[in-house]
Amino acid sequence: MAPTPSIKLSFPEKDIAQLTFDLPDKGANILSHPVMEELASHLDALSKRDDIVGVIVDSAKPSIFIAGADINEFAASMEVDTKRTYEMSRWGQKLFGRLQANKWVTVAAINGTCVGGGTELALGCDRRIVTTNDKTEIGLPEVKLGIYPGWGGTVRLSRLVGVGNAVKMITSGESVSPQKALELGFADDMVSPEQLIPAAVHLIREEQATRQYLADRTQRLQPISISETELGFLGATASAYIQQQTKGQYPAPLAALETLLGGAMVDAEAALELEAQGLANLFGTPVNAALINVFLLTDRNKKDSGVAGEGPQPRKLQSASVIGAGIMGSGIAAANLKRGLSVKLNDANPEALQLGSTAVLDEVSYDKETRSKSAERAIQFAGRLHTTTNSDELLDTDIIIEAVVENLELKRKIFANLEEKLPETTLLASNTSTLPITKLAENLKHPERFVGIHFFNPVRMMKLVEVIRGEKTSDETAATAVAYAKGLGKFPIVVNDGPGFLVNRLLFPYMNEATQLLQDGVDMKRIDKVARKFGMPMGPIALYDMVGIDTSFYAGRTMYDAFPERTLVSPILPALIKRDMLGKKKGVGFFNYQNKKGKPEVNAGTVELIQKYVDAPDREITDAEIEHRLILPMLLEATRALSEGIVRDPRDVDLGLIFGIGFPPFKGGLLFWADTVGAKQLVEWLKPLEELGQRFVATEMLQEMAQKGSKFYDLTSS
Repeated sequence: MAPTPSIKLSFPEKDIAQLTFDLPDKGANILSHPVMEELASHLDALSKRDDIVGVIVDSAKPSIFIAGADINEFAASMEVDTKRTYEMSRWGQKLFGRLQANKWVTVAAINGTCVGGGTELALGCDRRIVTTNDKTEIGLPEVKLGIYPGWGGTVRLSRLVGVGNAVKMITSGESVSPQKALELGFADDMVSPEQLIPAAVHLIREEQATRQYLADRTQRLQPISISETELGFLGATASAYIQQQTKGQYPAPLAALETLLGGAMVDAEAALELEAQGLANLFGTPVNAALINVFLLTDRNKKDSGVAGEGPQPRKLQSASVIGAGIMGSGIAAANLKRGLSVKLNDANPEALQLGSTAVLDEVSYDKETRSKSAERAIQFAGRLHTTTNSDELLDTDIIIEAVVENLELKRKIFANLEEKLPETTLLASNTSTLPITKLAENLKHPERFVGIHFFNPVRMMKLVEVIRGEKTSDETAATAVAYAKGLGKFPIVVNDGPGFLVNRLLFPYMNEATQLLQDGVDMKRIDKVARKFGMPMGPIALYDMVGIDTSFYAGRTMYDAFPERTLVSPILPALIKRDMLGKKKGVGFFNYQNKKGKPEVNAGTVELIQKYVDAPDREITDAEIEHRLILPMLLEATRALSEGIVRDPRDVDLGLIFGIGFPPFKGGLLFWADTVGAKQLVEWLKPLEELGQRFVATEMLQEMAQKGSKFYDLTSS
């Protein structure tokens, strides 16, 4: 039996062909090798006909044109040599080039997401029409995978919208709206989705009459008309900006810039050759492999229900209540409002409630398109936000999330008061970052309906959510919480109950070791510099100041109570707290922020305070030792979390740390990075550090992996 085709040929009018992408049993159209071959077959057949004047390329998916290449094919091709990569690039370039090789005009009719290879296919067409569908976006995000467009994207985009605009789109990897696509000249028209095919037919008839598309084809084969001075200035400014943004850790944007600039001064054929050669040098590099892994982590997360096997169907939640109108509570409320839920915000303090509701409306009124606040948006969202000091008014919502201070008894009291009156279908959740979910649920009559939903601060920016299962949390509750978090645009990972859950449990050793390095006489700026060089978004000392010295100290006590044998208590934090030097919120902590720009400066008082507790070893502490002492305790804690079943899959660890604390994506995740280093090497790095204490002794899991030569990703469930 022949496979179901992915591209359907039809004829809206007798002399106009329509190639409609509609991959069977898939939610999105992707350009796998077989799909590309199918497109080639259609072009072969159409090129033999002399009765065709136009070809429309569109999609039958309601909100996706083409979502790019098949990343799983990329992942499987990591080991291929540069010659094979070069050949695959040239093959894709030539295939899309065939869209402008016949006498008939080609129109890409774009409704919904058009990214990566989908955008390159659209660029291969003579003309492009976009729709006003709010899902329509145009982008070339390949740099986020450690590569750049290699099927003609760098060449054809720069000739269509200008080199400067192409540099911005390709080196940032960010998508543009349909309106922006029209302004840039990428799109020739913008219409409603229902008018898309009629508009494409109309455009073909116009081109039939004017023959302008043939003149444009000739023009776009030439070098770009731009002076060397202008090109040089663009190169210098773009290069400086990219270096600032990537800190030299992501090579693809600079490689893309070089290809775009080099390709501008030569004809299109020579530019395509440059593109293919450059891509071959990027594909399969460690950064490319790591970033593809991050993509696969997020893709897996989108499909993961959060429970083993088929599991129960999650319930659809349409309304939410948030108890506590502080920073976290108002952030959670705003996230719900923006995703279409009706929200009730509750706080016992009327003044706090007023401030919280203002913060919510302030956030939701921000318009990404105009990059400003919109009164119209504020009014629109205000209609779905209800504030109250009376908790009885929350009972008719689908989920109630508590986000008050970290006090066990206060939280228990709130839950007990609510549970007596709650309908059976309402989910009860806590945003706690430290308190055990099982303990919070101890006195509840229905602990199976109770779950931890731990958002990270600031909620609007942080994509990660930990869904924490207590001992009695049901599969249905966990699955519903996961689906709910995804509906808010987050990446939820399911974590079993335990001190610090997953992310804070792994983050604490990183921060704790930093204070030990201070006591060993290592300069705090040097500690942060080494951490940033490894790729962390900020060093642990700066992180203490951002989180708050007091908050960090009290969270650390939870970890000490749980794991005293590998947690060292530093006298530095209590000494800073005693002096009310609590970090950025007080203007001074480890660093001083009391200057005009609020930038961290070394604080003489803090340096003097630290010196009282320094007991430097009689050996030099190298940068390599600093890096190992910061990162390896995190890794060892991850092995313990895996052994204890805190998470179901090693990939949850990597997703959690990338989107929870900013572990460097270009390393692919903590465990992915560990696999690239190798367990045997990691054990060797730990040996000289064992004398520092239990926190550096290789765990049984790591030792076994070193002996067998196995990897963390060998433990993945599928």
